[in-house]
Amino acid sequence: METPKESAEELKERLSPDQYYVTQQAGTEPAFSGCYWDTKEEGVYHCIVCNAELFSSETKYDSGTGWPSFSEATNNDKVSRVEDRSHGMIRIEAICATCGAHLGHIFKDGPPPTGERFCMNSASLRLQPNSDS
Repeated sequence: METPKESAEELKERLSPDQYYVTQQAGTEPAFSGCYWDTKEEGVYHCIVCNAELFSSETKYDSGTGWPSFSEATNNDKVSRVEDRSHGMIRIEAICATCGAHLGHIFKDGPPPTGERFCMNSASLRLQPNSDS
């Protein structure tokens, strides 16, 4: 049985204002401000809203943009892609496939082998460190 979706009020109580703004209102945190943009700690990044596994630190790299960047998701089914035409641009929005939370955007300027850059907001993620790191 599927767990009922939390109401906006419940999410506002559980998430920080920044986490709510980013995940529920498709916001973007300022560059170089999030807690994970330069973290080197090994582990798995989960959705802050529903705890779905999204990215591994093994695919995280320094893109120089000021946001956590990954070359791929842990599984292609974990991150949905939606065309975003906001702010006078055409981009690909990355959303959590489990709960619909806004994560960031996907660009075609990443490293091999995917050539993609998953440019994520720290506010949408929670790092679960590896137990041996």
